Amino acid sequence: MDFLIVTGMSGAGKSTALKILEDIGFFCIDNIPPTLIEKFAALSFRPSSDIEQAALGVDIRTGRLFEDFLPWLNNSQNYKYALLFLEASNDILLKRFKESRRAHPLSKNDRLIFAIERERQLLKDIKSKSKYIIDTSYLLPRQLKEKIDDIFNQGKSFDNLVIRFVSFGFKHGVPNDCDLVFDMRFLPNPFYIAELKPLTGKDEQVKKFVLSQEATKEFLVKLKDMLDFLMPHYIKEGKNQLVVGIGCTGGKHRSVAITSSIAQYITKKGYFVIENHRDIILDRHGT
Repeated sequence: MDFLIVTGMSGAGKSTALKILEDIGFFCIDNIPPTLIEKFAALSFRPSSDIEQAALGVDIRTGRLFEDFLPWLNNSQNYKYALLFLEASNDILLKRFKESRRAHPLSKNDRLIFAIERERQLLKDIKSKSKYIIDTSYLLPRQLKEKIDDIFNQGKSFDNLVIRFVSFGFKHGVPNDCDLVFDMRFLPNPFYIAELKPLTGKDEQVKKFVLSQEATKEFLVKLKDMLDFLMPHYIKEGKNQLVVGIGCTGGKHRSVAITSSIAQYITKKGYFVIENHRDIILDRHGT
């Protein structure tokens, strides 16, 4: 029997994850008090039970009962379980709570950001025990479904790292969550070619122009080599998300073409990749 416990930050997608697990055959219970986990496991593991896969949602909504969760994780020896932890950045969690107009379980009369930080601190030790950590900050529901299906249905190997490649325009500001930033303004600019100016780096004519430059070819060889070196080390260190920013002046031509090319390469390497083009529709005055 597969015994999975789903936990993590409020607003990070735990309920969505449980629905996905239910769709692929797991027997799911959400918001179960930690004191009942042992009793549920005892019933589920009986020879007469027809439950083959179970997923339990456990989080701070149980209030003071949640205080029993970490001691149970530390002391449970009767049943083997795996812990799936759903994570997201503070900015994303703030946005989700504001959009949904739901109250954070720890907010009471405090500011929302304080509740999020307090929860993050409470879950620190639990996160460290998790076998699976999925950062949902930039995952669409279908992408979360794909990742969960790969792990628990398709049996594919899992690493915690989600790699997000984002193109941007320097004149619109560097994304504040980038781990690595590369500047494409050393390449010839398609903006100054009349037939390419109204197009973007997703159009074949622009891609061909940008990717055919000798400087582009040499840069991509070096960038691929560096990322091939870095990825295993980031995974080994337990990094959950890597954001690679690739910029040009306006974020419409060069950065878009390079971002698509390198994202495709890393995807073929078997990593979970998200490709974003932040400023592709913003620029009207040059890239």
